[in-house]
Amino acid sequence: MTLLRTHLGTTLRGHRLRQRRTLRDVSGAARVSLGYLSEVERGQKEASSELLASICDALDLELADLLAEVSQELRHADGGVRPVPAEQAAAEPDAAEPAPVEPAGEPALALVGASGAARPTVRSAVSLAA
Repeated sequence: MTLLRTHLGTTLRGHRLRQRRTLRDVSGAARVSLGYLSEVERGQKEASSELLASICDALDLELADLLAEVSQELRHADGGVRPVPAEQAAAEPDAAEPAPVEPAGEPALALVGASGAARPTVRSAVSLAA
């Protein structure tokens, strides 16, 4: 089983490195200690929603996009069903089958893209069961 905090940290680190930014730069912009940001990136600390939002702001990344990306990774890593991309679903109108039903009793977090009418809405689920 993979932990949510591990995937969040790995994804945040990936975004930071793709921007060629240092921990010091992002920690200063996010107003979080360098050590704590490092622990979040390594999956050693569980970041609050406020802290995640601050780090996302520092990385010029939408929190909803981060959560959707992590949700996709978790779904793929756990061998779950991967959602059909919106472009592919639009190109295949006959394949409009209902989405798989999550098992009863398993909590899920629905994620919806937060901004911009030009961007497609992303809906995914993240299992929060430990």
